[in-house]
Amino acid sequence: MIIAIVAVDRQGAIGKGGTLPWHYSADMKFFRETTTGNACVMGHNTWLTLKKPLQNRLNIVLSRQSQIEPQDAVIVLRNLNSVLSLKKYLGCDLFVMGGEQVYREFLPYIDKWIVTEVPLTVEGADAFVPADYLDEFSRVESKQIEEGLTVGYYERVPT
Repeated sequence: MIIAIVAVDRQGAIGKGGTLPWHYSADMKFFRETTTGNACVMGHNTWLTLKKPLQNRLNIVLSRQSQIEPQDAVIVLRNLNSVLSLKKYLGCDLFVMGGEQVYREFLPYIDKWIVTEVPLTVEGADAFVPADYLDEFSRVESKQIEEGLTVGYYERVPT
């Protein structure tokens, strides 16, 4: 299954100045627990924000640049089709974790969204989820992970 996981503010913002514009320990813990044991695909800029590869996950970096140092549990792929081809051989879920361009490219292939709703409006945000990202999805569940921090689960509506 291809699952997109994202934290968004009230306006759909996901980034500012190349970083996550908030820090919630409960959301970081939720992300870690949800994605551990699976594969996580991210764009080059998202990769650069990590201090090291995500532990206990296959890190797939979608990048046309080759300057990424070879590391255990890190694969650099050049395009969407390469990731989709690899997915056939993975014995786990593939989590799409950003950034903006990666969410947009994977949108037609995403089966499920896990969306942390951040109770903020970030001034000067410069990265957003696609405006129509939930158009073909229906909310099937939600849970509160911290005061004011809700996670919504969305599944693609059959056509």
